[in-house]
Amino acid sequence: MIRVFLPSQLDDYTQGKRELTMATEREDLCLADVIAELERRHRGLAFRVVDEHGNIRRHIAMFIGEQMVRDLAAPVAPNARVQIVGALSGG
Repeated sequence: MIRVFLPSQLDDYTQGKRELTMATEREDLCLADVIAELERRHRGLAFRVVDEHGNIRRHIAMFIGEQMVRDLAAPVAPNARVQIVGALSGG
């Protein structure tokens, strides 16, 4: 089971859910598959984290386990922890 942790910036798309789980038996998943499933469940969410060119937006950090990834082709193991982090700004 993949556990996905989401930032508060996406609350409007997930009805406030900050953790989602995805049951899968596939061993060949990549980060793009996880984002596609998030989009299937929560329309509009993908465009907030992926730009029109299919790249992770600059102000978004994605982690698989402890490793930050910038490539949607990054493999995701069936028991992985995926975290999406939005940038904070202030002054």
